[in-house]
Amino acid sequence: MSKTIFLAGASGAIGRRLSPLLVTNGWRVVGATRSAQKEPLLRQLGVEPAVIDVFDSDGLKRLLAAIRPDAVIHQLTDLPYALEPSRMADALERNARLRDEGTRNLVAAAVEAGAKRLIAQSIAFIYAEGPAPHVETDPLLELTHPVYGGTVAGVMSLERQVIEAPLDGIVLRYGLFYGPGTGFDHPVAQGSVHVDAAAKAAELAVTRGEPGIYNVAETDGAVSSQKAIEALDWDAGWRAEP
Repeated sequence: MSKTIFLAGASGAIGRRLSPLLVTNGWRVVGATRSAQKEPLLRQLGVEPAVIDVFDSDGLKRLLAAIRPDAVIHQLTDLPYALEPSRMADALERNARLRDEGTRNLVAAAVEAGAKRLIAQSIAFIYAEGPAPHVETDPLLELTHPVYGGTVAGVMSLERQVIEAPLDGIVLRYGLFYGPGTGFDHPVAQGSVHVDAAAKAAELAVTRGEPGIYNVAETDGAVSSQKAIEALDWDAGWRAEP
């Protein structure tokens, strides 16, 4: 019986920390990247690279049908390094499309290929104002929000598609990333999470946790990650060995 994971976003900040964890656990990891230039990096991580654009629905279906993954991990984002302010407006629009249309293509390909589990990256910093720490059932910002309305729409689409798909869907609402590959050495706001701990949550979710939504952030009063701590045995202080 195969033990294969398809990792979309394998060359990203989380993907680069997550891939070695999966490979060490004995998984065959097929990692997607849009750039052939990143194939050597993925091979160094022990990943079989696959150059594919998530917006290529037919190509994605053919690829997943060929590898027949047990699980699919969606770590795709399209944001500038260190969240460069001058590039964020356009990036938020691209990211919203990625969460909506890209997720739709990835879910369809995963279901057709017979995957049993789907783990997707979401965010834990668009909760509406209200008592903190926020739990997963708290409302998000309004769709009419002047800056993040499109982001909320994309997140809601992603989460709905993953949870309603005919497989075990897990959504990880990550805090703001810091650590290697992010452009931030330390937390930049409340509700942050180190990329190593974020990657560990995804690795744990491959084999643990009931389908649903989980906050994944440090305990600093912004959001509660108690559900992930209890169900996934997740620890915000976890770090990869140097």
